[in-house]
Amino acid sequence: MDITNFIASHRNDALLLGDYNAYRTQLSRRLLTLRRKLGRASPRGRKYAPQITVTAQDVAGNHEFVHLLLLTSERAWAHAMHMKSTHSADTSTKGITGSARRHIISRLRKASNYANQLVRLLQDRSITGASAENVLEARAYLSSLAGSVEFEKQGWERCVKHYAKAHMIYTALATSTTKDVFKDLLNNIIDPSIRYAAYQLRLPRTLAVATIARRHFPRSDAELIAEIEKLDSDLFSEPIPGAKKVSGKENDNLPRTVSWRSRTVNLEDASIAQALASVIVAEEMLSGSLSTSEDVGMSAKEKAAAYDGVLISSQDAVDATKSAIDELTGEGVGPGDKRMQALQVTRTAVNYALIGWRIGRNRILCGEHDGAILEVETIQKPKKPRKDGKEWIPRKEGTGRKLARLRERVVLYDATLQSLDSVKELPGVAADEAFMTELEAKRGYFQALK
Repeated sequence: MDITNFIASHRNDALLLGDYNAYRTQLSRRLLTLRRKLGRASPRGRKYAPQITVTAQDVAGNHEFVHLLLLTSERAWAHAMHMKSTHSADTSTKGITGSARRHIISRLRKASNYANQLVRLLQDRSITGASAENVLEARAYLSSLAGSVEFEKQGWERCVKHYAKAHMIYTALATSTTKDVFKDLLNNIIDPSIRYAAYQLRLPRTLAVATIARRHFPRSDAELIAEIEKLDSDLFSEPIPGAKKVSGKENDNLPRTVSWRSRTVNLEDASIAQALASVIVAEEMLSGSLSTSEDVGMSAKEKAAAYDGVLISSQDAVDATKSAIDELTGEGVGPGDKRMQALQVTRTAVNYALIGWRIGRNRILCGEHDGAILEVETIQKPKKPRKDGKEWIPRKEGTGRKLARLRERVVLYDATLQSLDSVKELPGVAADEAFMTELEAKRGYFQALK
């Protein structure tokens, strides 16, 4: 049935080409086609015909009845999101008024009703043939829609509980499969909603989203907990203080402080600490890959590819820091506040680390001695023998190929110089004369290589 992938692919394909209204229009066309295919379309000449309820036997006979309910639910959701985006973008009014909010809530409630109908059908697994994962995906989809209803009603406690269900289910499904769709939903929809609702509930900012979801998950649903624990038995257990589940099997201590030059500040935001813990793990993996590169015989491109993990983790740390600064700014916290100053130091440290990894990757691609010496490359012999039976004579690299390699290095040097220039724009860098002198020396080195 692949419920989550079906929804995510439809949303991504439609929203890449248009807005929520275009998505809603596309869903209406697909619904009409599917209803005709399943024999559920309104008869000709009649404007309205009562819809026949989908039964478990229908789903067992044709899984496209699942798609029928999903598309109907998604159309109501798209209608709500279109109204919300339209009113939010209209600066001439006071935003979303009472009547508009009630209309949005009614569409979201309609979407959750169809999702609830789907869950009840799939729970009859003996007839529908649905797997446990299918039921979990349907329940996560229902919880996300129910959470969005409470989000618009500003019922923050119930909102967190619904989104906590979706978070725990998607997290368990993400650990048991290699699909990225569950992680994308967590990062883009579920976790930001939990974080905002937690802020409205005045929960401490140091609490991680996973901790909030674990504590607000309704423990009365023993059946759901048992199904989730089949996928990840440790998901509901409280972690050891100061430890974080970085991957499926590894635990690392969360960093408590971050240092930049002579300053050391405490990490009060849990999301930044988690991101930095992931960076530490990625650094260890990179170090292990590079230490064995000579024995394995890795090429320069393969060594550079090994930097992808640490670059992605470092970018996550930069994004988490920026989000924390934006949240404090939105709360009206001034630049003189201790929390804001600590985040600015953290911002400089994590951005400089990211830039350092980028430059390191560029140096690997430039070759030995940072590309100061252009190595002579010999063109490989063709695998097929010559027609006259003689051996192929090795040829030297042509001038055109050498010039192409030099141009590639110039591009890498330009990227390195731009990265070094961007360091100067970080908070506190311009006032550090010793560090600025060091930066200028490094810039002069790469400028000379260029």
